[in-house]
Amino acid sequence: MTDSKKTQSPGVTAEQHPLTPFYPANARILFLGSFPPKRQRWSMDFFYPNYQNDMWRIFGLVFFDDRNHFVDEVAGTFRKESIIEFLISSRIAMYDMAEEVIRHRDNASDKDLEIVRPLDIAGVIARLPDLSAIVATGQKAAETLAEQLCAAGTETVCPKVGSHIPFSIHGRNMRIYRMPSSSRAYPLSLERKAAIYGDMFSEIGIKG
Repeated sequence: MTDSKKTQSPGVTAEQHPLTPFYPANARILFLGSFPPKRQRWSMDFFYPNYQNDMWRIFGLVFFDDRNHFVDEVAGTFRKESIIEFLISSRIAMYDMAEEVIRHRDNASDKDLEIVRPLDIAGVIARLPDLSAIVATGQKAAETLAEQLCAAGTETVCPKVGSHIPFSIHGRNMRIYRMPSSSRAYPLSLERKAAIYGDMFSEIGIKG
């Protein structure tokens, strides 16, 4: 279980989350990853910034039938302003389940992240009154989310990949979806991942 009060090892520096949460006031769905990669891997100053990560290609396929809709192939980056405009119009929020971590190896792998301070998910839900679904984009994010909801007094388990479970908090009925990781290390094709994400968006009512 993730412990929000880990004792930091001598000489190890914890990393604070480098991005401001992206919380449109009328958000219906909240995407939660684990933690961003190191800044040298970023191609833009926003969520899922690694050019080798396929999240924005998944969004492109799901909503525009074009994996490169949000991709600037010439510059080797993503179209940040177009992404933000789309997220706002679609009422999608973005953040991560860890606000402070210790990175035990010089990589972006979840298995090498120790979460020192997890996100106060109950507080985030309280500030987003239209939120009806939370999407965990990987195993560590999903497990940490379930743990933090349990800590907030909500009986919750971690869903299987590609599925969802209902839960209630603050008198609201909501869903947790667990999606396959958008990392290329995750053993599914881009097209298969997009199909799973597309089904989720359709269930929530964001995609027809």
